[in-house]
Amino acid sequence: MLCPYSIYNYPMSNNSRTVWSSDDGDLRKKNQTTSHARSLPPQQQTAYLHRESGGRGGKVVSIVKNLILTEEDLKTLAKKLKQECGTGGTVKDGMIEIQGEHRQRMAEVLQKLGYKTKIAGG
Repeated sequence: MLCPYSIYNYPMSNNSRTVWSSDDGDLRKKNQTTSHARSLPPQQQTAYLHRESGGRGGKVVSIVKNLILTEEDLKTLAKKLKQECGTGGTVKDGMIEIQGEHRQRMAEVLQKLGYKTKIAGG
């Protein structure tokens, strides 16, 4: 006798389901990075270099703002800047944060890559 709640009593019409994990990894992450946003060439962009210390216990970070880059390109540029400055940093909210006061050095590196730069803040 079959139990009234057995799955065999229900039609099997919905056999398909979304599987996010595959041999290529998590497909959700790939869908986010393959957005329609594209990076502008460096020659068409101006990087604004700011200095901030608020909310960080008095420690200073140098921030690169107003770049139109994909998330992957932002991470690549952040890695290059961290290596050149010899310090840590991160990408947050479309901005690159580098630990310490490195605006002059970052401006040199960005100019070599073809970006126009403006140093702002005190």
